[in-house]
Amino acid sequence: MATTVAKRVTPRLRADATRNRERIIAAAQQAFIELGADAPLDEIARRAGIGNATLYRHFPDRRELIRGVVLSVLTTVSNEAEAIVAEAEDGFAALEAFVHGAVDWKAGALCPMLSEWMDIGEADIMAARDRLDAVVGLVVARAQAEGTLRADIGPGDIMIIVAQITRPLPGASPADHQHFVHRHLQIVLDGLREPHGSVLPGRPATLEDLREHCAASAAQGRG
Repeated sequence: MATTVAKRVTPRLRADATRNRERIIAAAQQAFIELGADAPLDEIARRAGIGNATLYRHFPDRRELIRGVVLSVLTTVSNEAEAIVAEAEDGFAALEAFVHGAVDWKAGALCPMLSEWMDIGEADIMAARDRLDAVVGLVVARAQAEGTLRADIGPGDIMIIVAQITRPLPGASPADHQHFVHRHLQIVLDGLREPHGSVLPGRPATLEDLREHCAASAAQGRG
């Protein structure tokens, strides 16, 4: 009988722990977006509906919590992007779905946390970024090969657009800003279509450009 009870209880405890971890990450992501990476951990625990001790069992310090959020968002965006690429009818439709989705997934909030709190050379972070970079590059290449995306755009340009357009205006809350994000994003996307009537200054931004920028920001922050 004891053996039977143990078999029933252990999976439930593991499931509870998994749910708690997911709730903490979701609450932390929202708190970081609203309050910054220095959001009080007590507030994150409150939003997650768990006690402080539970939070610290999963994430012993702020850096580990931020790492968990970054990896969770990168994984979610990559999963969704890969599904979009597989299902979209054409390259530009895939690009539009990916960019609008990245805004909803709050991917733009990652860069400051990556540069200030993460070791961007860490194996898990690098693997997650490589996976996302690959799918973004595929989306851009497909749309350009089909002739629907202007050729002077690089994958880095797309990620910069997402990061910039999701940042609230000074004094505006993320909730207020969210009402305008998809409208303004569509205006930008329409400007990326072929044929285009302008010449862009500079050169297309690559994903390597973004990595170098994040690395320089991290080094400056540590200095």
